[in-house]
Amino acid sequence: MKAADLKGKTKDEMEKQILALRKEQLNLRLQKTAGTLETTARFRAVRRDIARLKTALTALEKGTAEGGKPAAKKAAKTTAKKKAA
Repeated sequence: MKAADLKGKTKDEMEKQILALRKEQLNLRLQKTAGTLETTARFRAVRRDIARLKTALTALEKGTAEGGKPAAKKAAKTTAKKKAA
């Protein structure tokens, strides 16, 4: 799943997809315990898909399309050097 795929989805669709991925994550854990898991890379993919969905959902709730803008950088403080008397 790519972040661009999430742009047209509604809040309910995202929540349903998160729930489905959580169930898949549980099934993967059960398969690992039973010894029938074929590829462990799916753990990582599911975990990251959930994170992408949560990020997009938060951005949707805040009203930003891209998850927010980066914070503006503050100017570094310059300290005056003390002159030796």
